[in-house]
Amino acid sequence: MTLDAIARPPSLVETVCGKLAALARHDLQNDDGWLPTERELSTQLGVSRSVVREAAKRLELQGLIEIRQGSGMKVVDKLHKPLSSALNLLVPDEKRRLAHLTEIRQALEPENARLAATRATAAQKRALRQTQNLLEQTLDFEEQIQADMDFHRLLAEASGNPIAALLMHSLSDLMQASLAHGYRRVTPAQAIKQHSGILQAIEKRDPAAAARAMQRHLLSAFADLGLEHSH
Repeated sequence: MTLDAIARPPSLVETVCGKLAALARHDLQNDDGWLPTERELSTQLGVSRSVVREAAKRLELQGLIEIRQGSGMKVVDKLHKPLSSALNLLVPDEKRRLAHLTEIRQALEPENARLAATRATAAQKRALRQTQNLLEQTLDFEEQIQADMDFHRLLAEASGNPIAALLMHSLSDLMQASLAHGYRRVTPAQAIKQHSGILQAIEKRDPAAAARAMQRHLLSAFADLGLEHSH
């Protein structure tokens, strides 16, 4: 006879983490972003202030809140930061990071484009079009990079998959370095043309065409970086 493992109940700190995370998500969407004080949370939850403090520290490490001395706890949208920091430690060489990034984008973004062609709302298509217009019109280097990043981030959101959107957000710092590297080597004209092809396929609700257009775009982006594939 075999015995089933006994499920370990969550610790008090883990339980408070869950409640604070739910409160933070609600506050980020509906209120001013400030959570109740440590003392108020302790009273409301019926736990010690040390438990609240430990839970808050965990959520800060995860990028959901910031603990500001003398002010309190502020809800932030930095869930991508832990991954961004980890990537710099995992792959310290920048050129290798950029090569690995492009390979991962080749795996993720054609599917994002395919899903966006099926799921994008009218508002999301407008946002993509506005970002594309900015990329076409601006001559400012930093604005070009930001518009390019925003296009890919908005497209991930339009896929309707929140994990895909978070992944793209998590890669934003690395993407910024990649785009800056590429834009210093080539003009943005090709990226503008390729973004336009992706957007047209999404607007026409043609998933296969959107995925193909994104795949072509990313292959060109890898070549623009002037890097060899990593091993």
